[in-house]
This record gives sequence, structure tokens and C-alpha cells, in this order.
Amino acid sequence: MIATRQCSRSSCARPAAATLTYVYADSTVVVGQLSAAAEPHSYDLCAHHADRFTAPRGWDVVHIQSEFVEPEPSTDDLEALARAVREAGRPRPAPAFTPPAPVASEPRRGHLRVITNDA
Repeated sequence: MIATRQCSRSSCARPAAATLTYVYADSTVVVGQLSAAAEPHSYDLCAHHADRFTAPRGWDVVHIQSEFVEPEPSTDDLEALARAVREAGRPRPAPAFTPPAPVASEPRRGHLRVITNDA
């Protein structure tokens, strides 16, 4: 199932529409279209926050895309969701038989052995 990524801003539940990346060496912030996969050093922003983003003082902002549109769910997303719901509703198979634990009177077959003085 393809999950919709959400905005990285705290308390924002909108779907992500842009990706923000800091280029520390150049003191530049790049705001562009949503990346194909979530990157560990990037931030996903909704259209509202991507349009209103301001960089730290002295940093340059580069907007690669001028208009950010929140993605609509595609038919692939809906089909994946339907498959996941069907899979979750299927009955689970019974667990395999596990033998009972040995009783204390039975000898253990571990790494320790009892050595008697008879030998």
C-alpha cells in the first residue's frame, strides 16, 4: 500500500506536496516538487507551508516549482487500500502444534551434565 506522506511541520496533518532540503555548504534552502521517496535529511511540506516558507537570516531560498498542489489519491492508492483491508479481514491460520515443555523429572539435554563418582 502506498501511504501518503504528511507535512513535516508539527501539528499539520495535510498531505505533503513539496520537499525542502538544506544545502549547508552554500547556505541555501531548496524547495521543490515532492521527492519520490522520503529522504532522511529532507523535509516534506504541504502546499500551504511550502508557499510560506522563510529561510534563516542570511540564507538563500530556491523555489524549483512555483505552484505546489496537494496530490489527489490515485486509483492505485485506492486499490492498494482495498487489498490491505481484504487481507486484514481474512481469518488467520491456526498456530502450529508446539510440544509441551519437559517435566522436571525428565533428564535435560542441555550443555550441562552430571558426572558421578562411579567412573
